[in-house]
Amino acid sequence: MAADSQNGYLGVTPPISTLESSPREKEVTVTLMEELRRQNTFESEEEAKTREIVLGRVAALVKKFVKRISMERGLSETAANAAGGKIFTFGSYRLGVHGPGSDIDTLCVVPKHVSREDFFETFEPMLKEMEGATEVSGVPEAFVPIIKCEISGIPIDFLMARLALSSIPDNLSLKDDNLLRSLDERCVRSLNGSRVIDEILRLVPNVQVFRDALRCIKLWAQKRAIYSNVNGFLGGVAWALLVARICQLYPNAIAGAIVSRFFIIMYQWSWPQPVLLKQIEEGPLQVRVWNPKLYPADRAHRMPIITPAYPAMCATHNVTASTQMIITEEFKRGAEIVDRVIVGTAEWSELFAKHDFFHKYRYYLQVIASTGNSDLQLKWAGTVESRLRQLVMKLEYVDSLILAHPFTKGFDQVSYCLSEEEVRAVAQGEISDAVASRKKEDIEGKEGAGPVYSTTFYIGLAIEPKQPGAVGPRKLDISYPTTEFTKLVKMWEKFDESTMGIVVRHIKSSSLPDNVFDPGERPAKTVQKRLKGSGKSSNPSPDMPNKRQRLVFAHPT
Repeated sequence: MAADSQNGYLGVTPPISTLESSPREKEVTVTLMEELRRQNTFESEEEAKTREIVLGRVAALVKKFVKRISMERGLSETAANAAGGKIFTFGSYRLGVHGPGSDIDTLCVVPKHVSREDFFETFEPMLKEMEGATEVSGVPEAFVPIIKCEISGIPIDFLMARLALSSIPDNLSLKDDNLLRSLDERCVRSLNGSRVIDEILRLVPNVQVFRDALRCIKLWAQKRAIYSNVNGFLGGVAWALLVARICQLYPNAIAGAIVSRFFIIMYQWSWPQPVLLKQIEEGPLQVRVWNPKLYPADRAHRMPIITPAYPAMCATHNVTASTQMIITEEFKRGAEIVDRVIVGTAEWSELFAKHDFFHKYRYYLQVIASTGNSDLQLKWAGTVESRLRQLVMKLEYVDSLILAHPFTKGFDQVSYCLSEEEVRAVAQGEISDAVASRKKEDIEGKEGAGPVYSTTFYIGLAIEPKQPGAVGPRKLDISYPTTEFTKLVKMWEKFDESTMGIVVRHIKSSSLPDNVFDPGERPAKTVQKRLKGSGKSSNPSPDMPNKRQRLVFAHPT
């Protein structure tokens, strides 16, 4: 425990309680850990060994990359060898809460003569040549520029930070704030991933309790489809910061008790009051520190959860009005279930029940990104996904729309087309049974035939109930948000109209494709029942699929 030496406790306020957990809380912690094992949240020893081997290979590749660039810049072989290069892990792997198939967030620290362009133009191709590497895809224009790939089945996300040093020694530590001197903002953001995790682990009273509680909250957020920074929900760091804050408030509680307090406190939190693990520090460097009094953009953050390493940043700048409402509802649901777990009337498994996103709304938007090339599709779909939040924010201004609910992942499909007409139809989201059943070998050697790679993202639309006395179908005008969104994604510097497609279209829940449902999950078509003696539907929710309300959509064709 690394208590604050000035006041004897961790955090910006004294603990709420320093009591040990009750016997009942100890019992439910045992059942929680059993459920987490049953849910397969722990990796096998074999996978753990594979990760270590992969990280060793990556560390060697980064040194090779730095040496290659050093030689190109005219350094002697001795100086090029000494230039070094080092990797630091962060994210769930560094926190110790990763599960089977989790990605490893990896920071590549390079000396000053290696540029960000080198990272994408030289290191990315080197990764592609690496044995066992697949799906290598760089997104240089992301908020934090990133290369994603899989090596020996382990997903890895690479960030790069270029320090103002001529060489990177093997014993380099990232604790020193002065390392941030003269770095650009993207490098500071990249470097901070690792520095933040180290600070979180330093600021929690009991690391193992924190890990067990966080493992639970991560699984819950993933199952409920609210684990995604890019789509406006919370990412791994934000969830870790929230759990760490609850651990500070109950320093002697065990995991089951922390989880219980987590839901109660987070549901009642007075946003936009920030969540802090320690007081925000000013530093000697010319870097921006989160400050809502100074910066209007910081003042606009809806659910500010602030990173503890200097310079303090908001881990939740992507949260929108819609995603905040959805997260708050999930906190409420979690609090109610865990209450019942504590008193013995519910099981932990209920907390982890799968989301109901594809059963929840009558209307959805499909955003379809398509290309004819698998490598290009990874980049194009990633670019579209990174802009999806902008569409959600624009939809929030549409009259009679309560919220726009983005789903946290896209659905990939390969369609084998025999004609240009079929290609166009697939790009529009119209996949005929003939195309859907076709295999790769069915189009081989046929002139004009080829694959179409598509990724479909979904946004659920919660629509206000029809006003009493209103007649005729209502009009939902989404033409402005969808036009602006397609313009925005087409502004990508690598966009090519002839090889990339982007389509936004609305569909009814009854028209959702089978690939969004698990086997046996799709609801059977039901006849609308009406309550006796009333003209009302038996389901009064404003946005459930079987609510009868005619709607005319206005958006560009």
